[in-house]
Amino acid sequence: TALACIFQCFFCQRGQQSRGSSRTSPELSEECPGEMVKMTKSKTFQAYLPNCHRTYSCIHCRAHLANHDELISKSFQGSQGRAYLFNSVVNVGCGPAEERVLLTGLHAVADIYCENCKTTLGWKYEHAFESSQKYKEGKFIIELAHMIKDNGWE
Repeated sequence: TALACIFQCFFCQRGQQSRGSSRTSPELSEECPGEMVKMTKSKTFQAYLPNCHRTYSCIHCRAHLANHDELISKSFQGSQGRAYLFNSVVNVGCGPAEERVLLTGLHAVADIYCENCKTTLGWKYEHAFESSQKYKEGKFIIELAHMIKDNGWE
């Protein structure tokens, strides 16, 4: 099986490294093709939101992104159209923060991306320079172009 193959490769490579060899043995490459190892290394979602709740998912890979209960506002504008503001998200990575002048003034924001497919989804507000915008700090913008409604919307 694929799992056994990974264990074989892991232990064989450890044994090879401990003996000072950097190449794999011929019988290993016949039994355990590299393609199988690559397929099993695909990332699973870090978090699955409960099926009983309405959720938003990545439109590209269907990874869960946010629970509808975490939605703060639907009145935001992203670079590709409408966007939603969320209190918290899952399965999302964060890039480095940078200062940007947005429609509501200067903010320090970090692009966010889907941890599964690496698509840029929106941004996280790290710091708001105007006092009226402080409520956004630590919140997340996800553009509608990158998410779909999942579970229980009927």
